[in-house]
Amino acid sequence: MKKKTIFIIVLVVLIVLSIIIWWRYYFVFGEGVKAGNLNFFVKKGYVFKTWEGRLIQEGFKTPAPGAMQSNEFEFSVTSDSIARQLELLGGRFVELRYKEYLHPLPWRGMSTYVVTEIVTTEAPSDERNTLPYSE
Repeated sequence: MKKKTIFIIVLVVLIVLSIIIWWRYYFVFGEGVKAGNLNFFVKKGYVFKTWEGRLIQEGFKTPAPGAMQSNEFEFSVTSDSIARQLELLGGRFVELRYKEYLHPLPWRGMSTYVVTEIVTTEAPSDERNTLPYSE
């Protein structure tokens, strides 16, 4: 009887721990699309080399007159094919589909946001709005 009780307790503890680990690291908290200029995209890490990047989104006015506030979106990429595409898009306007997790995993990246798809890309904003220079 005692062995059966210990087995049941150990089984319940393992099930609870499994649920907690799944909830903290694998549960997708949110999904969406973010757009902005790709500021940087690098592969880095001490043990696990992961792809990390940053989008600079359009600025928002701050309470101080004449000041602008930068809105940055830092993300990780797990797919090598998406990483290869993003390496070529530095400085360009991109829309990225992502999944948000509650906590990062070392082999998934440093961010809780993991990009799953490149939705669209455009030329850098200075190329789109360039007017001929004249004096």
